[in-house]
Amino acid sequence: MILLPRSVKVYVATSPANLRKSFEGLSNEVRAVLALDPLSGHVFLFLNRRRTQVKMLLFTRGGFTIVHKRLERGRFTFPAQVVPEATRVEIEAHELSALLEGLTPSTAKAAQRWTPLFAAAR
Repeated sequence: MILLPRSVKVYVATSPANLRKSFEGLSNEVRAVLALDPLSGHVFLFLNRRRTQVKMLLFTRGGFTIVHKRLERGRFTFPAQVVPEATRVEIEAHELSALLEGLTPSTAKAAQRWTPLFAAAR
């Protein structure tokens, strides 16, 4: 399980990426394709064309971190809002955890939770 503060957003690049890229290549993808700042502290998710591999890029105080996961069997299932027409899609942290564990987001239903008013206004 990945624990992320509510202030950290998770962005999925909808077009397939070349996952041979490392720190500089992926941070350039964030700037050029997603039009976001890779130093923002948010999580950026890239997938390959066959959806058998995923790379996460995030910046912490010490520098960039890359998490790379390759499936031996099957494919990653992405939320319904990840469509080719969009350049990027924002997903929730629990959707990221489900994705990395191989769960199908469409069949899993989250219970309604209480949120403070200041969080709901964002």
